[in-house]
Amino acid sequence: MTATAHAKQVVFQGVPLASAKKAMILLHGRGASAASILSLQDYLHLEGFALLAPEATNHTWYPYSFLAPVEQNEPWLSSALELVAGLVADCKAAGIEESQIHLLGFSQGACLTLEFAARNAARFGSVTAFTGGLIGEKIIRDNYSGAFNETPIFIGCSDRDMHVPVERVYASTNILTEMGARVTEKIYPGLGHTINEDEISIVNSILHETT
Repeated sequence: MTATAHAKQVVFQGVPLASAKKAMILLHGRGASAASILSLQDYLHLEGFALLAPEATNHTWYPYSFLAPVEQNEPWLSSALELVAGLVADCKAAGIEESQIHLLGFSQGACLTLEFAARNAARFGSVTAFTGGLIGEKIIRDNYSGAFNETPIFIGCSDRDMHVPVERVYASTNILTEMGARVTEKIYPGLGHTINEDEISIVNSILHETT
């Protein structure tokens, strides 16, 4: 990674942002792409949504593990968080209410999704983390502010994921709940680093309730 910030490369699908009443920002995993995370629309009930999928420079949001000291992942982590903030602002500028802005990510994108949400807690439409947790060698509670006001958050993960320790999932759930989120946490024995049908079903139920 030779640049110092993520370029704003965003793939838009679904309803045009200018006419949409609801939106979802989808964050791909390490080594993946905007197109890969957008393939979830084949499984999720996203009719009527504007879909915004940014693509990370070199397909990586930050260079090291999400469990590394935060400073090791700078300036990339801050750049990624700013990019997500800009997309949320774009949705609001288009007239979409915060309560109709949904955030979703897988793996590295799930960690970024949770970190952004916790640093900018508000009543979002929903927050979905397929295999992820809050970022940092240690969770720094002072980084997180605001109140979720019953925002539904889903975190799903394997009980022995190669990248995301289940203990970090538990710790993340505790903080998000403390901040007023309505968290659904599901730990799947032997799932592997993937998304299963049960997770899709849960998220579809949340989307049905909130839109």
